Amino acid sequence: MIFKRRQKAVQASNLQQIDELVASGKPVLIDFFQFGCAPCKVMDGIVDEIADEFGQNAHVVKANVAKIPAAAHRYKIRSTPTFILVSTTSRQKKRNKPNGNRVVPTQRWRASGLVKKDQLRRVLEREGAQPAES
Repeated sequence: MIFKRRQKAVQASNLQQIDELVASGKPVLIDFFQFGCAPCKVMDGIVDEIADEFGQNAHVVKANVAKIPAAAHRYKIRSTPTFILVSTTSRQKKRNKPNGNRVVPTQRWRASGLVKKDQLRRVLEREGAQPAES
């Protein structure tokens, strides 16, 4: 029996890496966590399952607030785990001009604490991401 290697969430190492993923135009779900946080440990596996489920159709990122304080400051993280979905709206995509004007992605959804897997899935699907084919 051959097993498929499961895709995991991207472990962000700096704010620039998060910015590059956001600039890709795909929905980006960011999980802000810290070590020693019990709810963060519970959500860790769920976040990896979501990353595997959506594959290349969305970016799922884990950001340690202790290692990337600039990201925690930018997104105003007050508690962990906090989940933020950053995406470009369809209106912004239509306004994107070929002359190089950059579309600024916006925060489309936010939740703190334990979040159900179905809710994370619905939020990504609402922004246009589709689960990858198995």
